[in-house]
Amino acid sequence: MEKVLIDNYELIKVSLDGAVAVFSTGKSGLDFNKNTEEGQKNIKNIKKWFDVKEVGYMNQVHSDCVITYDGEVKEGDALITNKENTALGVFTADCVPILLYDKKNKAIAAIHSGWRGTFSCIALKTIERMEKQYGTKAEDLVAYIGPHMHQCCYEVSVEIINQFKNHDIYKGVELSDGRMLSMTKCIFHQLRTKGLKEENIKDLNICTFCDKEYELHSYRKSTNKYGRMFSFIFLK
Repeated sequence: MEKVLIDNYELIKVSLDGAVAVFSTGKSGLDFNKNTEEGQKNIKNIKKWFDVKEVGYMNQVHSDCVITYDGEVKEGDALITNKENTALGVFTADCVPILLYDKKNKAIAAIHSGWRGTFSCIALKTIERMEKQYGTKAEDLVAYIGPHMHQCCYEVSVEIINQFKNHDIYKGVELSDGRMLSMTKCIFHQLRTKGLKEENIKDLNICTFCDKEYELHSYRKSTNKYGRMFSFIFLK
């Protein structure tokens, strides 16, 4: 993991064997809100900054819908592909970005996992789609969990805590402390349930709400306007 400065913007880059994962920050006002002119410009800049042909993203709707990237912008919350030089990414501002890399079959995924997507096990379902489509095996997968609101700051309702505690996959798993929910533990549990190796699940351990090292966009921390970060991965 390394910090890179491009056009005075700070990004976090992870070089993998055959792929690159990148997590943007909010430094210098870097904003990937796709509904703004500036956001669209920055999305296009990724092609120049990282020498990729396409940048794929979705209209995110807090679902468990997994989409095979075909060049179109569709509704969903996980994108997969095996196309080279195609960056797949998700927009976040407290929700969890998850990037997957199948190092054997050369396939990738970008996942947006808010509490609804996490409850619906979108990470697990994305892996199941990759298994069917690309022949992916869990032991060949590497997962990176990017900046999001961690348990230290993520307070939810008692109703949501109870929903998670009563979910079959999460029963008996310590996911919360009172009303403080750990999305990280939920996602780690999904990935381990699918058979990922412990050493292949990487958490950047960056909280969008309280981290002091990086400037980050946070929906809950902002009182008015807030930007979006973009987490993406591409095959070299």
